[in-house]
Amino acid sequence: MTVPPQHSGEAWWTRAVVYQVYPRSFMDSNGDGIGDLGGILQRLDHLADLGVDVLWLSPVYPSPQADNGYDISDYQDIDPLFGSLAQLDELIAALHARGMKLLMDLVVNHTSDAHPWFVESRSSKDSPKRDWYWWRPPRPGMAAGDPGAEPTNWQSFFSGPVWQLDEASGEYYLHLFDRRQPDLNWENPQVRHAVYEMMRWWLDRGVDGFRMDVINMISKDVAPDGSLRDGPPLPGSSLGSGFGSFLCGPRIHEFLQEMHREVFAGRNGAFLTVGEMPGVTVEQARLFTDPARAEVDMVFQFEHVGLDHGTSKWDVHPLRMRDLKASFGRWQAGLADVGWNSLYWDNHDQPRAVSRFGDDSPEFRRDSATCLATLLHLHRGTPYVYQGQELGMANYPFRSLEEFADVESLNHSVQAVSAGAHADEVLAALRTMSRDNARTPVQWDASPHAGFTTGTPWLAVNPDHVEWNADAQRTDPSSVLAHYRRLHALRHELPVVAMGDFGMLLAEHEHVYAFTRSLDGVTLLVVCNLSRTPYGLATLLPEAIGADLVLGNLPDAGDELRPWEARVLRL
Repeated sequence: MTVPPQHSGEAWWTRAVVYQVYPRSFMDSNGDGIGDLGGILQRLDHLADLGVDVLWLSPVYPSPQADNGYDISDYQDIDPLFGSLAQLDELIAALHARGMKLLMDLVVNHTSDAHPWFVESRSSKDSPKRDWYWWRPPRPGMAAGDPGAEPTNWQSFFSGPVWQLDEASGEYYLHLFDRRQPDLNWENPQVRHAVYEMMRWWLDRGVDGFRMDVINMISKDVAPDGSLRDGPPLPGSSLGSGFGSFLCGPRIHEFLQEMHREVFAGRNGAFLTVGEMPGVTVEQARLFTDPARAEVDMVFQFEHVGLDHGTSKWDVHPLRMRDLKASFGRWQAGLADVGWNSLYWDNHDQPRAVSRFGDDSPEFRRDSATCLATLLHLHRGTPYVYQGQELGMANYPFRSLEEFADVESLNHSVQAVSAGAHADEVLAALRTMSRDNARTPVQWDASPHAGFTTGTPWLAVNPDHVEWNADAQRTDPSSVLAHYRRLHALRHELPVVAMGDFGMLLAEHEHVYAFTRSLDGVTLLVVCNLSRTPYGLATLLPEAIGADLVLGNLPDAGDELRPWEARVLRL
């Protein structure tokens, strides 16, 4: 399978590397144990040295922190927990001075229940903002609060029904996530234009674009009478799935095209828009990212991070690398001639890549971290690095259910134990898949709190920080950090890495992931061994023998592909 080049015109972000900062856990500047904008400013030289082009900043807006900032109570300010608008302006200026851009998190499927819009909406059935959210009466013939009286049977992403009863009005409001995150009603044009006005305000302030949180959920499938439909029942639950009613709903393309016209069209500047889209298919992504349609530049898809899920993310199955290849290959082929890929292993919602896709044993942690990095960065698309990934940070060794802090993990724990699951079984699932794994503080040095804070960190620092930290790796040419630097330099230097066509090789091999990238007479062969088993190159890929080594993660490359070895070769 060989994929032809997309187009000759290169958008700036095709050669860019994006680095995600989860501010609560990145760097604390004032000793309160919580990362902040001052801490990010202190560590910008780390990002510049790493060679990243864009900083994606997870939410720093005012928030009650029910979902660590993804429940926003004011879209046009900074939470004092993280700093001030003046510091945000300072961050924008400091990034631009280093040739980097700032991507803000846009969370507009829902707000906090403390947002003035919702407070007003909740104040009365006659409120002028009542229709800014999804308010519905109980099911016909049922009283508010009765079991099963909720307007639909949908289950929320954080367990339990998606409807919360408001005792004062006797009506329910919709929340696809936590009950303190009510969904905005995008059917109301007043809502949409209030959002667009807010986005323009940030762009005028110097922000360079947005990562759009669960943006494919803003359009709900509404019946002519205004009702929402029940979804198919979920196995072992009294609730159903609403995915068919809110994933890529009937007006989603209309809304995104309107957003582009109202916010970005005619504006000078090099902007980036990436839509987080759970459940999006390759075919849908082609539409969303087709430049001619003017919707978003790229999407985050979730296919590869669902390959080790059974009935839910907590039902963990062993991952077959052949399935991973099939998934990545399908997306490379599907967006070859139209659209663009986002490339990522982990983020603030996913466990650490080296523990999930690699091998975090002492013997292979460094090698698997650099192998995974090579594989991802050499695909066609824009790579996203999550904070600490460039250091090989791993999952936290949780010992009890009481150590978890994330609302999703806590809700699942309560629900699973009350349903009869054994605590050890629940702990094993949380230890593997909890979002808290990604949220432990960044490991800057070997000091007691890893150089993250002088106070008590809001979430415990991984005890392995004594060995795995930025200070230990900064001047070590064999470190994970050094390898990431080389990968980013390669992307900036060789046009074939950004724009070359993609050809999958050895599609059926269980462990060796190999592919070519070709552009203007230059062909790279990328070979990665995703296992502890060595393989002879002469048998698998004879063309690799004698080829020039452009970049490798292990020294003294020979005719054998060693465990977790990655090579980029020029043919």
